[in-house]
Amino acid sequence: MLEIIIGCIVLIALLGIIIIIYHNKFKISIVKIEEAENNIDLFLQKKLESLKRASKIIKKELKMDEFLDEIDNEMVAELNNFELNELLTRTYNEFFKTLDDNEKLFKSESLIHIIEELNNNEIDLVASIKFYNDTVVTFNQLIVSFPSNIFRLFFGYRKKEFYTHEKREIYEILKEN
Repeated sequence: MLEIIIGCIVLIALLGIIIIIYHNKFKISIVKIEEAENNIDLFLQKKLESLKRASKIIKKELKMDEFLDEIDNEMVAELNNFELNELLTRTYNEFFKTLDDNEKLFKSESLIHIIEELNNNEIDLVASIKFYNDTVVTFNQLIVSFPSNIFRLFFGYRKKEFYTHEKREIYEILKEN
């Protein structure tokens, strides 16, 4: 009888340890994802502000009425980071295309400074997105793998989205294995 009680206590202790381990894995992933989201938000806002400043300079230098006007829209504030990233990537590419087409813009000292800011910010943004995507891969693996998928049901965790389609494809390949 004592052996059965000890066996039950050991079983309950092991079950408790497993619950704690997997709950902590989820919590660690969530903290990392939130940290990455905060960094991405910061770098996207810096990119937006730099592009707005660059847009004003280019409009003045090229005597244009409209250039990168979609980033001056009030609707930009309502975009989530995924949508804002897509918008800013398009705008960023349009900005550099305009620079390539108008070499006289490189004479502007303030524009050169903004280009350097944008390039440094882009490096940081790409690194933050990579960190986010890598962490989301780990989190989503926990969601679909046993026994952590049982804990997902109790705590209501849902799969997270990626910033690039490349990571989504990698995750789908990992999920199939």
